[in-house]
This record gives sequence, C-alpha cells and structure tokens, in this order.
Amino acid sequence: MSVAAVSGFVGRWFALIVVAAGGIALLVPDTFAGGTVAVPYLLMVIMLGMGMTLRVSDFAIVARRPWALLIGVAAQYVVMPGLAWLLTQTLDLPAAVAAGIILVGAAPGGTASNVMVYLAKGDTALSVAMTSVSTLLAPLLTPLLVLWLAGEYLPVDAGGLFVSIVQIVVVPVVLGVVLRAVVPRVVETILPALPLISVAGITAVVVVVVAASSETILSVGFLVVVAVVLHNLLGYGVGYAIGKSSRMPTTARRAIAIEVGMQNSGLAAGLATIHFSPAAALPAAIFSVWHNVSGSLLASYWARRDPDEARGAVLSAAPVQETGR
Repeated sequence: MSVAAVSGFVGRWFALIVVAAGGIALLVPDTFAGGTVAVPYLLMVIMLGMGMTLRVSDFAIVARRPWALLIGVAAQYVVMPGLAWLLTQTLDLPAAVAAGIILVGAAPGGTASNVMVYLAKGDTALSVAMTSVSTLLAPLLTPLLVLWLAGEYLPVDAGGLFVSIVQIVVVPVVLGVVLRAVVPRVVETILPALPLISVAGITAVVVVVVAASSETILSVGFLVVVAVVLHNLLGYGVGYAIGKSSRMPTTARRAIAIEVGMQNSGLAAGLATIHFSPAAALPAAIFSVWHNVSGSLLASYWARRDPDEARGAVLSAAPVQETGR
C-alpha cells in the first residue's frame, strides 16, 4: 500500500483513531502523562507540514478580494473568542478548563478547514487565505485575546504566549513556504505523507493531554464536551450569518462558516500544556476530534447542494489535510 493510500485512510478515519487512542490514554494514564515535553515539538513538525502545503500565490487573494478576507479573519478572531467567553460565563467549569476553552476560541484557523471547504464546494482560495493570514496574526492576537478574556481564570503570560506561537507556528510555517519555493520537487515528494504525519502528531498530543488530565475528564468531562460542541456549532452558524449579511456568494459563506467554526485546536492544546496545565488543554483535545466529525458532516451536506452562485476558486491541487486544527 502506498504512502498516499495510508495517508488517505488515516485522514478519513482520523476521528475514530483519536477517540480510540484517547480511550487507551484514559485507561492507562501513567504510561503517557510524561509526554507533555514533546508536545511543542510535535506541533512544530505539523506546522512545518502546513507551510509546505502553501504557495506564495495562495496569498494573492489579499490583493484581489481584501474585503472578503478582512471580514472572514475579523469574524474568526471576534466570533470564536466571544462565544468561548459566553460559554465560560454560562457553564460552571473549573478555571483551567474555562481558560482552555477561551484559548481554543483565540487560536487561528487550521488547515483541516481547507479540506472541508473544498469538499463542501466552497471558496477554497478564500479558506486557504483565511487560514494563512489568521496563522500569521496569531502571535499578536491570540495572546492579547487570552489575556483579556481568560485573565479572570488564570494568570496569563501574554509575552510567553507570543514567543511560543512564533516558535511553534510562524517559524515552521515560513520555513515550509520557503522550502516549497526553493526545492519544490523535494516537497512534492513529501506532500502525500503529510496527512499521515499530521494525524500521528495530533493523536500523540491528544493522548498526552488525556493522560495528564484524566482526573479532570472523569469529574467534568460531560460539561466540557457540551461546551466544545456548542462552541463549534455556534461558530458555523454565526460565521455563515456574517457571510450572508455581507452579501457574499454562497461559496464564500460556506468558507467563512467552516473557517470560523474550525480552529487550530492542536496549537491550543500545545499552548495550554506549556503555559497553563493539561486540564486547560482538555477542551482543545476534545475539539480536535469533534470539529473533524462535524466539519465532515457539514461538508457532506453542502456537497450535495450546489451553491446558487459560481463555485469558488479551487486550488490547482487539493489541499493536504491536516488536523488541529
């Protein structure tokens, strides 16, 4: 079986793989709890892979349709953090878990959303641009939003978050883009394996987080799941409504809805593990599983219903799936 075939298989069954791995970690937490030191390095590998899926031309939409991109990125950094704060105010959750939900909301988009938009017959070019721009803005906006919204729950080191995001996200992504431009043939040979690497990396992050926060899961697990599901579904709904109220074509509405609702939860889990606690990373771990399930269902629903307007531009090659989103 080829690497591409294996990658495709694990990409399709990612949610079940992570659920099974998380269950094992919950049964024998002592086996995996010590792996938290590896989380940032796993994320750096994943973000390097994300960078290698991008081309400089993917940013051309900034010049062609700046208004759509501006609305989409603004919605991503306003809607999800705002919804996270409202949920933490409504649900009686431990401080660490509440901070973790806000961190998920303040995270940038993840490239799994690009795949979902592509499958949903949405505006894939807009989706890729939103993911890329929100990722590059993350070192500034994510720490500020977490400091503002989660400061009441836990002490927030905004400077430390900034440094971590630059190290874990910006440097690997930029390096990946440079490699794609400088040695495209080498990168093209690696691309088929990236989904497999991404799934393995996110699965490892989830296993470590679940193992290290097993006591929290057993005490407030149900409430965390409720918060994560509501956060994600409300993000889809509000994102679509913003696109519709802005008179965007249906393809762009679908892109904004999915981009807003799906977050780079792998990054959120890593940052929570480094700067807060494994319990704060729990919402991100659950989000990693759930948003891939809900995103797939939404994409499947929309794929059976062609948009009224012309379909959005599709990249010359389908984007490589990455979870963590």
